[in-house]
Amino acid sequence: MDQQLADLDQEVKTLTGKLKDLKTEIAKVIIGQEETVDQLLITFLAGGHALLEGVPGLAKTLMIRTLSQAIDLKFKRIQFTPDLMPSDIIGTEILEEDHTTGKKFFEFNKGPIFANIILADEINRTPPKTQAALLEAMQEFEVTYSGKTYELERPFFILATQNPIEQSGTFPLPEAQQDRFLFYIKIGYPTEIEENQILKHTTGSKKTTINPILSGAEILRLQQLVREVPISDELISYVNKLIRATRPETSNNEFVKEWVNWGAGPRAGQAMILTAKARALQQGRLAVTPDDLEHCAYPVLRHRVIVNFKAEAEGITSDEVTRELLKSIIPTAKAKNK
Repeated sequence: MDQQLADLDQEVKTLTGKLKDLKTEIAKVIIGQEETVDQLLITFLAGGHALLEGVPGLAKTLMIRTLSQAIDLKFKRIQFTPDLMPSDIIGTEILEEDHTTGKKFFEFNKGPIFANIILADEINRTPPKTQAALLEAMQEFEVTYSGKTYELERPFFILATQNPIEQSGTFPLPEAQQDRFLFYIKIGYPTEIEENQILKHTTGSKKTTINPILSGAEILRLQQLVREVPISDELISYVNKLIRATRPETSNNEFVKEWVNWGAGPRAGQAMILTAKARALQQGRLAVTPDDLEHCAYPVLRHRVIVNFKAEAEGITSDEVTRELLKSIIPTAKAKNK
């Protein structure tokens, strides 16, 4: 038994060490944005999907492409446009002919969704019918076409990007589809020093080679280990309180009652616990702390807490609702876990 624990400890150290190497490899191309990269890795470890939002030019696409190069997995990029059809994502049947018998038959030609890492670029530029083509793949990890189901290869991640300032000709994702994303990551502008480095490194002739650090099998093993990271019943109770407090009908918080229209569902609690476990493992720890929950609360609740019209008019966002709730719930959890 002691030997098994020692082997497990060594395996965790080896794999978490590779995660550090992975971040170093990504940093060859992506300057700054460390929190965003951390949140993407947490999404990978938790086995979910991420929605990234940021103005043009913040390297959203480059970041995802670089991440895919540093992990030895199949990568596909889908550029979402107003005329994109579901078959452009899933695939379609084509008429083939058997040259031996002369008989004709339909064969399914797989679309770009059949990869391990999918970059859904500018997902809000395509109509709801095409956006919905991703739903089954995101939730069930399979695709159904013409009555036949096709399994998607694991690990499978959809990383979608959207532009917050491009309003003309866009189709905002419905709340039900946003809920399928584990994290909603907002990317901010770089600091002055980071931007100076970006200008210096991206306007020369030097080319950077990205080496693969992790394999698909190692990602799957890390996802298994995440599920095994323990979390105390008390912390689960705090997550439950936090999620229930986002709902105006069950919340005692006056801020929520005044500014929130719809609170988060049970999937938010599952996402918070799973991503907190992933963050703990990413940092080489085998136990969840209140800090892990606090760190993951914002990207988990950002798209699951819907503020009312009055809040939108006053510029109050779901992040402010989360911040207000964390003030009362997380300090109590930290005090009890000392």
